[in-house]
Amino acid sequence: MAVSEPVLFIEYPPCSTCKKAKRWLDDHGIAHTDRHIVESNPTANEIEVWQEQSGLPLRRFFNTSGMKYRELGVKAQLDAGMSDEDARALLATDGMLVKRPIVVAGDVVLVGFKPAEWEAVLR
Repeated sequence: MAVSEPVLFIEYPPCSTCKKAKRWLDDHGIAHTDRHIVESNPTANEIEVWQEQSGLPLRRFFNTSGMKYRELGVKAQLDAGMSDEDARALLATDGMLVKRPIVVAGDVVLVGFKPAEWEAVLR
């Protein structure tokens, strides 16, 4: 997929992985509109649409290495059968719970930064 319009790049600016991902976009000449994941947290509806477009399980949208994820005991809640609706609502409460970066390019959604995946999908 050759990207012709700016992609939506959802990031947490201090995050080193997000910095690497942004540099990758810049190095590959891919225009992007940046969105701060904490200042403008994804909504439950956005997460639902992105999950559907990405084909990923909802668990992949959680920042499992984040302090907030551990503080709230999210893994235990998910393991106990938390509904997708409740999981999306929880993700929408705090951008620090959401895996980053996220790239939305038309109907393609990439979660996390994997250069080989990005190369295959965005170039």
